[in-house]
Amino acid sequence: MKTGFITVAALGALATGFAGAASAQTTWTMTSTWPSSLEIIETDRHFVELVNKLAGDELTIDFYEGGSLVPAGEVFGAVQSGTVQAGGDWPGYWAGRDAAFTPLATTPALFNAVDYVNWINQWGGRELYEETYGNFGMHYLPFGVSNNESGFHTNKTMTTLEDLQGMRLRVSGNEQGRIVERLGASQVSMAGGEVYQALERGVIDGGEFSTPNVDWSAGFQQVTTNWSTPGWHQSASVFGVMINQAAWDALSPETQEKVRIAADATMLWSLAFTEKRATEAYEKWDEAVQIDRYTDEALAEVQQIANEVIVEVSCESPTAGRVYLSMVEYLDNYAQWRGASEPYNLGRNPEGPSVDDLRACVDG
Repeated sequence: MKTGFITVAALGALATGFAGAASAQTTWTMTSTWPSSLEIIETDRHFVELVNKLAGDELTIDFYEGGSLVPAGEVFGAVQSGTVQAGGDWPGYWAGRDAAFTPLATTPALFNAVDYVNWINQWGGRELYEETYGNFGMHYLPFGVSNNESGFHTNKTMTTLEDLQGMRLRVSGNEQGRIVERLGASQVSMAGGEVYQALERGVIDGGEFSTPNVDWSAGFQQVTTNWSTPGWHQSASVFGVMINQAAWDALSPETQEKVRIAADATMLWSLAFTEKRATEAYEKWDEAVQIDRYTDEALAEVQQIANEVIVEVSCESPTAGRVYLSMVEYLDNYAQWRGASEPYNLGRNPEGPSVDDLRACVDG
């Protein structure tokens, strides 16, 4: 059956080199959840460029922007089935399949981008990505991080939690939705591409999507007058590449290592890239709208509620609980040195949920 996208049969034809490792040169097809109009796709492109430079004699990746092969929501299934060999993603999109995908993507009022880098590389995070995606027949390489998202774009000043009362807010994430509801607002779920029109038509009272540069490119400054910071609902984000397990296994160990190196290098690049672009965008926002900041008291209460929700979700989902426990164990382990080196280290020591509370959930 023909659709607006390339047919599955055509995709199969694109998947040259997938049959085995015997050939000297393998070609993968990779797509993304991001269209070319969103700057987030630059991290995917950077990864592909590095792989093709490092492993071009052994592995070449042909990259297709989001929506050109399959709809964004179907990238997970396309990689899992082997229709494409790889797909760039944000793990939180798959939380309906396993609640662990949410903390693998973002946290409310907890990790910053460097926390994710530390945790992934030295405190056991990488193994949890591999385990979670491995349950769905995929290998996973985190290759991008960004710091906290912008916050809510609205048409009113919001500096206290009372200002959130009765607001209809587009916010993604199960944990994030529970938090805003406990703050007296209501969660409205919709795709990022629908937020602009929803704000314009008054379907929602406020919306968020990504970092300042991405939100600017989405045009939110055209339909709102205020921006409330910081974006406590997603204190950082991780992006990466899903790889069909059979395609990964068909690579030689040497080629696999080159792909890993490309992912690690892209992660470092992405942190600097997104911070530079967010800085440039902030200057534009400062001229276009009124930028408001939540009070310290409001942020302290958000932290307390976020901790309660994290424990609640961990008790409901053993897989999510294992991820959150590992994260909080990292924070607990790192806290003494992090605190001793203030103010020259990573800023605040997050006062997250207790290790004992999370361990009680996980151990059952």
